[in-house]
Amino acid sequence: MKVVDIIRTLEEWAPKQHQESYDNSGLICGNPESVVTSVLCSLDCTEEVVEEAANKGCGMIIAHHPIVFSGLKSLTGKDYVERTVITAIQKGVAIYAIHTNLDHAWTGVNRKIGERLGLHHLEVLSPKKGALLKLVTYVPSAALEVIKSALFNAGAGHIGEYDHCSFTSEGQGTFRGSENSTPSVGKVGEDHREAESKLEVILPTHLKSTVVKALLAAHPYEEVAYDLVALQNEHPRLGSGMIGSLNTPLSEKCFFEHVSSRFNLKVIRHTTLLNKSVKTVAFCGGAGRFLLPNAMARKADVFITADFKYHEFFDAEQKVVIMDIGHFESEQFTPELIKEYLEEKIPTFAVLLSEAGTNPVHYYIS
Repeated sequence: MKVVDIIRTLEEWAPKQHQESYDNSGLICGNPESVVTSVLCSLDCTEEVVEEAANKGCGMIIAHHPIVFSGLKSLTGKDYVERTVITAIQKGVAIYAIHTNLDHAWTGVNRKIGERLGLHHLEVLSPKKGALLKLVTYVPSAALEVIKSALFNAGAGHIGEYDHCSFTSEGQGTFRGSENSTPSVGKVGEDHREAESKLEVILPTHLKSTVVKALLAAHPYEEVAYDLVALQNEHPRLGSGMIGSLNTPLSEKCFFEHVSSRFNLKVIRHTTLLNKSVKTVAFCGGAGRFLLPNAMARKADVFITADFKYHEFFDAEQKVVIMDIGHFESEQFTPELIKEYLEEKIPTFAVLLSEAGTNPVHYYIS
């Protein structure tokens, strides 16, 4: 397969448009037209990972964290970032990062964490706004079902657990074609009235061009009238962090043991225990301190994330137990997640997991 084909498959799952503004997801280096026979999945991309990919015959690395966050002004090998990129170019290995866009995906990083924790009734903790559009178009009533089907097949009409969602109202359209027109109904130069349906559907912003293309292809009119309206609605299946619940509440001690076992932890940094059972759990892979207010507003019993600074632990106000399990530790199953997705979408393609240890943090246990 070509690198670009693998990227297209990944971005159907986690569109690059959904990454944060500071992020650098996407193809870091490599020719998108290069043909590869296998890929290597890793949380981070280091020189060791690049060497591993080359030795295993993998022409592409899919990493969660981008090796390049800001622009490179030189490639002299002065630091590990430049050395990694130089090695990848020399070895002919493409590097692709799928970072905050995968964090935000409904079946992405946080979903995997929720499943590891055995949580149910999962919801996005901080849904994104501005990620939805409403398409309004006007179609001859006889063509309504054909056009609805085309829009649904293109990805429009999804609201939560429901699909094929739309609204129609009946009316009358009027138009007059010029001498250069070829109207499908009516006559050139004459006013025409046509029974029409006003059709409205919701769609995610990243599918705008796909849905509009489907509309234009299915619509019988030579000139298609439609409006795209930006919505401020929260997208219920797109955003930061998640929250869920245990079927059976656990004591704080038992819950800590549960988390430690499921994530193979040596240590958990945490705030004061509140001596109450744990039922509702908020969590975010990686650095999730910015979601603490959301977790508290949702009355979570615990908030699991990473990278809390010393003074930020005070912000729990003894209303929630913060569990800082470590950045690497919280996202360690992301390469496995990527592998599972690609094997489902491209079952005949070889997807390998990196065996290189990339966690830069080590613990001394006295």
